[in-house]
Amino acid sequence: MAVRLLSTPTALSDPTKLSFFSSPKPISTATSFFQWRSKCRIFTRKMVVKACVKVEEKNVKETSKQEWGKVTAVLFDMDGVLCNSENPSRKAAVDVFAEMGVQVIAEDFAPFTGMELLTLPAYFYFTDIPGEANFLGGVASVKGVKEFNTEAAKKRFFEIYLDKYAKPNSGIGFPGAFELINEVRKPIVTGEIMMSPQCKNKGLKVAVASSADRVKVDANLAAAGLPLSMFDAIVSADAFENLKPAPDIFLAASKILDVSPDECLVIEDALAGVQAANAAKMRCIAVTTTLTEETLKPAGPSIIRNDIGSVSLDDILSGGSDEMVQNMQFLQVTEQNPSRILNERTRNGSTPGVDVPSNEVFSLQGLQGSRRDILRYGSLGIALSCLYFAVSNWKAMQYASPKAIWNMLFAAKNPFFGPTEDESRSARIQQFVNYISDLESRGTAPKVPEFPAKLDWLNTAPLQFQRDLQGKVVLLDFWTYCCINCMHVLPDLDFLEKKYKAKPFTVIGVHSAKFDNEKDLEAIRNAVLRYGITHPDLITGLDEKEFLL
Repeated sequence: MAVRLLSTPTALSDPTKLSFFSSPKPISTATSFFQWRSKCRIFTRKMVVKACVKVEEKNVKETSKQEWGKVTAVLFDMDGVLCNSENPSRKAAVDVFAEMGVQVIAEDFAPFTGMELLTLPAYFYFTDIPGEANFLGGVASVKGVKEFNTEAAKKRFFEIYLDKYAKPNSGIGFPGAFELINEVRKPIVTGEIMMSPQCKNKGLKVAVASSADRVKVDANLAAAGLPLSMFDAIVSADAFENLKPAPDIFLAASKILDVSPDECLVIEDALAGVQAANAAKMRCIAVTTTLTEETLKPAGPSIIRNDIGSVSLDDILSGGSDEMVQNMQFLQVTEQNPSRILNERTRNGSTPGVDVPSNEVFSLQGLQGSRRDILRYGSLGIALSCLYFAVSNWKAMQYASPKAIWNMLFAAKNPFFGPTEDESRSARIQQFVNYISDLESRGTAPKVPEFPAKLDWLNTAPLQFQRDLQGKVVLLDFWTYCCINCMHVLPDLDFLEKKYKAKPFTVIGVHSAKFDNEKDLEAIRNAVLRYGITHPDLITGLDEKEFLL
């Protein structure tokens, strides 16, 4: 679809038809998305321009409202329209062939699901083999499976499908299906909810008309949360010799509903289904849940929509309001490329017939941008700033933890535990005790003020012995690193001492008998003798006197 801004459409050229900009009442169903309340315009979210654009259709040419005619019944295909069941069906079929020792993939079944049925020879679909039998038998024929038992394979298919892929209320229904059939559509306008009744509330008859077997139809509807009582009729493949694209199923549904075929509308997703609707002389809305718009177009559907959630009551009853279609298409284009309208407006100045709310487009020193542009480029600026910071502080960032980054950004500039001239040592210790008690009661702390703030708090790279420690005396505190887990790293310390024996590097074992299990001097002596520690040092307690063992 292509969109371009032109002069005001004839539908809007009459001043009386533009009165919605000032009228206190909504004008019509088609334009009721726009409301006027005291002193402010109320627009649907993201709808910044009244649909006064000319839409150049590159897809299907939709039937005009005058030629649409009366609609009394809606016939829904199941797979691909009401239920997203194509892929689960193929997976179950793959499982069936795997049990037979035949290797197939899900894509092998695509030509037999209604997706590409028109490209196959006629004998594949004008047979006396209905539904899943055709689905399985077609692949068996292509793969050259000898003595293929259609009924046995179909029975096993349903066992696997119902057990693994189509459990009740498993959520395979397409969004909007339930609402379109039985509930109400609620388009939201800021501050208000407008309700327009859908199919059954409008008095339309609804039916399922599917090329699948009845057991699968029932299972899929249950899995999609669509009760059978919602439908006036359910027509499946079991009773028919000729399946889609033959019109038999749709004609049978119209007869059961007691509705003339020319008053029936079909909603389909497959080429075969669209052709079957045309053969039955019924109007058809095609949805692109299975095939692309370009693929569906040659079959000649009346309307093409994205999915069943995009089909409105207006589409069904009148072929879609021209103004509403333009609005929706315009929104899709502007959402994909929001700068297009802005650029057009910037080049041409004020665009006739286009009203842009002042809070959606901003201008600063000759530069213009929408809210979306500001958010986009603002986010890009923040991302580039973060990247620059990370690169410029790469060494520190390699070892930074989330807590370290938090303290770098938000920690106090000066620790509040800093000593003062008139503060005693005991008072400072009490500060730490109070802080730790508060930390334990709260569980976490937003900052660690006793450590330096800002970049100094970022973790530094791990020490390397050859580069950082050679030629220095290093004190390894046994209490911190070893004693709590009882000396299991002492062999490593012994290795370090031997490695640097001829160099000014010494491993000193410092042990503080703080815990009860560490006050056993005999146990400490045994550990020292066991690991050959040459310089054990003991801090006996609060008096901090040091003894050399």
